[in-house]
Amino acid sequence: MIDINKWVSRYTDAVKERFGERVWLIGLQGSYGRGEAAETSDIDVVLILDAVSYKDLTAYSKLLDSLPDRDKVCGFISGKPELEAWEKSDLFQFCHDTTPICGSLDELLQTIGESDVKRAVKAGACNLYHACVHNAVHEKSCDLLKELYKSAAFTLQAIAYLQTGVFERKQGKLSALLSPDEQKILEKRLLVKERGIVSDDEFAQLSALLIRWSSKWILEW
Repeated sequence: MIDINKWVSRYTDAVKERFGERVWLIGLQGSYGRGEAAETSDIDVVLILDAVSYKDLTAYSKLLDSLPDRDKVCGFISGKPELEAWEKSDLFQFCHDTTPICGSLDELLQTIGESDVKRAVKAGACNLYHACVHNAVHEKSCDLLKELYKSAAFTLQAIAYLQTGVFERKQGKLSALLSPDEQKILEKRLLVKERGIVSDDEFAQLSALLIRWSSKWILEW
């Protein structure tokens, strides 16, 4: 298991040495950001600079190549102006799913309103509906359906935030903030995460459930 504190410290030193005062934010997303990492987890790291050129991307890629566990490193790099102008419904999830290591996202969070969160819910539901219908007709992939249930967690977080004002990053605690219909989706998400999808009948049942649920939220507003 990666010692994420040591890795982040080394990463932060390397980034600051290369980009200096241009660094606006360093953060962690994903399972390491939530404190739920497993042996196979990626290191989902965020870097926001004052601006980003292709030269910066090349330098950043070489910097990552010099660090340990390069094969597990992924994440997002952007210029600050682009992030400030980002679609607010996407920015909602980004800000709440990022654990700052250096810098703060507070000023961006203050620009996000209820209508932005509603758009996040609707966009998430539309994407799930589209992908699930396509999968049921064409791909018929259990692995893809498993990924769709994983993606549904982001929409569940946004729904819970709308209804309670609390953004719960840890899925083990999310259920308490959800209504019964949403709790059922989360339960199935955790089930398929643990053991996959074991039969054609289960594939059909899980597909139908996700289609009905996403349809409900598409039609909500």
